[in-house]
Amino acid sequence: METSLHRQLKERYLTEGAVVEQRFGRYRIDVARPGELVEIQLSSLTAIRDKIAALVKDHRVLLVKPIIARKVLVKMSRCGGRVTERRLSPKRGQLLDLFEELVHFTRVFPHRKLTLEVLLVEIEEWRYPGHGRRRWRRPGDHQVEDQRLVNVLEMHQFRSANDLCRFLPTSLPKPFHTGQIAEQLGIQRGIAQRMAYCLREMGAVKTVGKVRGAWLYERSKRRIAA
Repeated sequence: METSLHRQLKERYLTEGAVVEQRFGRYRIDVARPGELVEIQLSSLTAIRDKIAALVKDHRVLLVKPIIARKVLVKMSRCGGRVTERRLSPKRGQLLDLFEELVHFTRVFPHRKLTLEVLLVEIEEWRYPGHGRRRWRRPGDHQVEDQRLVNVLEMHQFRSANDLCRFLPTSLPKPFHTGQIAEQLGIQRGIAQRMAYCLREMGAVKTVGKVRGAWLYERSKRRIAA
């Protein structure tokens, strides 16, 4: 079932001459604009990897990936019932979460016909107590009735591997390892490792050796084409 969030985002990309839920071959497209197809993916990019790879052979594609930076949890007494609680979720997405999505998407992005647009969004998530078949429920069990867009906080576009290199600190040594990325950005080492992996697979950085078990990287000198 389509959420309000997905429907609201589709409306955001409607322009003159655009149509929603248009079929192109075996695929249904969220928004077809003159000269461009718009696909909005709330879940993992991996799920539409083959779809996007097929579409960019013949069409320009704008792939929109929302990241939930702020979520307000709206608890109801039951499905469609009265609101009993509103609170801010402690979970907050960030722009660097994009690399977790790209780990399994490097065979598709970058591509000269593909633009990746990342939205940092604020949403409301409406939920009610779960009613599974179990005789008992854990206190945190719930079902999500809907997600609704409150605000688009930021928008970032990426067309090439060079665009993604903007995430790297400017003062990295030559060569560098992922521990130095993590330290300078104040992030977990795992995030830095995903960054390095994606940039390496896209040709934006290259491995040049190892020190104490850590791979060493340098930026590629050649310009990476989209």
